[in-house]
Amino acid sequence: MNYQIGDVVQMKKPHPCGTNAWEVLRVGADFKLRCKECQHIIMLPREKFEKSVKKILKKADNEA
Repeated sequence: MNYQIGDVVQMKKPHPCGTNAWEVLRVGADFKLRCKECQHIIMLPREKFEKSVKKILKKADNEA
């Protein structure tokens, strides 16, 4: 799957704040994600990120 900065993804497990929607801030060998509800930021290795994503909720609008 091809992920871009600005995508909003749904993860399999919810964050402790209650939501499972995350915005992608950085892509590469690691992914940096921000919780859409409480703004908490985490980094995950690509392999763990790709296993944990359920679906893309919203694609980024930066089509250049």
